[in-house]
Amino acid sequence: MISSRFKTVTIAAGISLLTIALIYFPKESLEASRVGLEMWWKIVFPSLLPFLILSELLIGFGIVKFIGVLFEPLMRPLFRVPGVGGFAWAMGMASGFPAGAKLAARLRQEKQITRVEAERLVSFANASNPLFIFAAISVGFFENPELGILLAVSHYVGNFCVGLIMRFHGKKGDEQTPKDEAKKSIIVKALQELHRTRLKEKRPFGQLLGDAVTTSIHTLLMIGGFIILFSVFNKLLSLINVIALVGAGLSILLKLFQLPTELSIPLISGIFEITTGSMMTSKLEHIDLLPKVITVSFILGFCGLSVQAQVASILAETDVRFTPFFIARIMHGFLAGVITFLLWNPLYAKNTGSKETLGVFSPFVSEQTSLWVESLWNGLLTYGPLVTIISLMCYIVVYSTKMKSPRT
Repeated sequence: MISSRFKTVTIAAGISLLTIALIYFPKESLEASRVGLEMWWKIVFPSLLPFLILSELLIGFGIVKFIGVLFEPLMRPLFRVPGVGGFAWAMGMASGFPAGAKLAARLRQEKQITRVEAERLVSFANASNPLFIFAAISVGFFENPELGILLAVSHYVGNFCVGLIMRFHGKKGDEQTPKDEAKKSIIVKALQELHRTRLKEKRPFGQLLGDAVTTSIHTLLMIGGFIILFSVFNKLLSLINVIALVGAGLSILLKLFQLPTELSIPLISGIFEITTGSMMTSKLEHIDLLPKVITVSFILGFCGLSVQAQVASILAETDVRFTPFFIARIMHGFLAGVITFLLWNPLYAKNTGSKETLGVFSPFVSEQTSLWVESLWNGLLTYGPLVTIISLMCYIVVYSTKMKSPRT
């Protein structure tokens, strides 16, 4: 009872403090809101929308079930999740935060996975997309394309390790037991599931597509709200010196890991929002590159309270608990930082100063690839707002038509 009252008072005091700060710093709050909005409509919305729409269509037409049967022999022994988790994992890595969590929640809503399986899946299916790592962070912030492969390997290997650890989450009987159809080949079973799911879907293609568009844009509007909100929160907490105060305490922890104390403020900012923290870390001067890259790897793995709030909002629509996801993010942050330290020499230090790179990784860090990634990122910044505006107009038309249809 006392802890509940303390929680209520703390939340009320925190919100009141931020509201007062918002009124006291209107110009700075507006600028932070503009930065968050710009990030959403230039980058997040146009990059995530196609993946979310296609994911809804793939689920509706049974293709996810088809993929699930094919991935069953891999996903269940490794991560103790059904094969459909492989689809969420792959799409989560390709499209970035918080697509993996959204797909895991959808699979839970479709009763294709249990609650515990969804908690295991969401812990490692939520990851940063390669474009953000290679273009925004490596090229944009650090101006060093060679860092991309190190950050990407550390991030995705760390995520894989989190999945292996989280397989021990929950009891042994919490997962669904696949039906024993040993006599049938895996391709036959996959095709049967595909056909069975398509027959269950009674909606015509037009309605299915419209529902996919409205659901995806609704999710992205929610994501945009969180991005703007945390952008303002981060700025206000910096203005009222809360971040500096917490950073002073964090400096003690950084000393234990033999990291420069100057990283404390960027790290705190990254704990709130990935992009801001990564940019602040990259711009620090008079600090070796390795500590900065380790810090950015941790920030990417932890994925920021902004993304975590988005995931919490998505999971709130299901019975999936948020706590396992939060614990997994802490593990991912530390694992990614350790892996970055271990792979620093083989993947980066030995290759700097020479145009030749490690044979197997040379296609990813060549000059042509770096230019292609940079042009793709610049194209997203240029044409992203246009895609967002057109998509929102389509959303208004589809949603208004959907609202009128029951009356006719």
